[in-house]
Amino acid sequence: MSRFKYLIVCAFFALAGCQYTPDWDSLDSRPLPQWYDDAKIGIFVHWGVFSVPSFDTEWFWYNWEEGYPPVVDFMEKNYRPNFTYPDFAPQFTAEFFDAHQWAGLFKASGAKYVVLTSKHHEGFCNWPSKNSWPWTSMEFGPKRNLVGELADAIRGIGPNLHFGLYHSLYEWFNPLYLDDKANSFETNDFVTRKTMPELFDLVSTYKPEIVWSDGDWEAPDWYWNSTVFLSWLFNESPVKDTVVVNDRWGIGCIGEHGSYYTVQDRFNPGVLQDHKWENCFTLDEQSWGYRRNARLFSYLTIEDVLFQLATTISCGGNVLVNVGPTHDGRIPPIMEERLRQMGDWLDVNGQAVYGSRPWAYQNDTLTPGVWYTSNNNNVYAIVLSWPEDDLLPLGSVVSTPETKVNMLGYQGELTFAAGSPGIEVTFPNMAKVKSKWAWVLELIAVSPA
Repeated sequence: MSRFKYLIVCAFFALAGCQYTPDWDSLDSRPLPQWYDDAKIGIFVHWGVFSVPSFDTEWFWYNWEEGYPPVVDFMEKNYRPNFTYPDFAPQFTAEFFDAHQWAGLFKASGAKYVVLTSKHHEGFCNWPSKNSWPWTSMEFGPKRNLVGELADAIRGIGPNLHFGLYHSLYEWFNPLYLDDKANSFETNDFVTRKTMPELFDLVSTYKPEIVWSDGDWEAPDWYWNSTVFLSWLFNESPVKDTVVVNDRWGIGCIGEHGSYYTVQDRFNPGVLQDHKWENCFTLDEQSWGYRRNARLFSYLTIEDVLFQLATTISCGGNVLVNVGPTHDGRIPPIMEERLRQMGDWLDVNGQAVYGSRPWAYQNDTLTPGVWYTSNNNNVYAIVLSWPEDDLLPLGSVVSTPETKVNMLGYQGELTFAAGSPGIEVTFPNMAKVKSKWAWVLELIAVSPA
């Protein structure tokens, strides 16, 4: 879209009396829907043709074309000459994909939203996109509408599990995109004929309450028509009142524009942020997509996951925990185990997480590995390591005559004494506590030091 056409569109929206016009000042004024801030935990799903080679990362095709030696060597040793990346598509079979089973697992994990890859940078669409035929899951491989199946299953779970979609704005090797890029993005045939029609189709058909954009970094937002799409999304779309979007809408947008900021993959600053943000991280530390050759040490432990959760929500963020299913539609058992362990922990300690807000302190000033949240006037201390001698000093907390200290998952109050500074809490017999891996103290009627 030329700048002249962009001004015409802005004028049209203004004359139409739309609440949000296609400019960042207006779009950034939209309040964050509360459900997202309350939810705290989501599940990310990276699934596509890259799940077939399941080697290296989800950038397999790009790395192969760029001559990355491990990928080139892998292909030379295991595949016939002249094998192409699209030849993998028929092997993306999804025969074991059960959307209801996935939805049940995601609910059991304690997550409140799910973000599925509708299309990654390879351009393969997991729904019957009319603008991508035949490079879709309805024409190749599964011959199924994977987005539609999971959307229905997630909504069948109930209103407390929200459905969202990841969508890559660009595609590595799409000729339309490469032509626009060669023209220094003075043309945007790829956007008008491919990207935007797909986004409008996804939102209108599947009604995602999260639109997780990516692949924006090579061109400015006016090339992508980002503000025009977002003004429609917030004014007219079927999810206009509840939808949230991230910050990947063009050069200069990341960390500046969006309902919440992602800043970068695995972003976890450890300090309070002044805008809602999200920490998206992978259970396999080396890849977002499934890797057949992953070793046990590549996977986060449940303690690692809870560290990410505690440090993120204490600083006002949400976590988006990524899984990479196999080409045949299974979530690997080690990933399933981590999700179920997280759900077990949240069953006991969820009141320190869901609907919580940052407290006056994010982490304790005296004892490392203690992170705070607040909820309903109570303060919660998430303790990542059981203290030596069962005594936990808290330097950030001042007691009052009404102070009580409880441990979630334990019957009875805990004893504590005034410290210098703060308080010192006596932990109970660990065998009598339901929680594992990390422990939460409920601090009633305390003040910040």
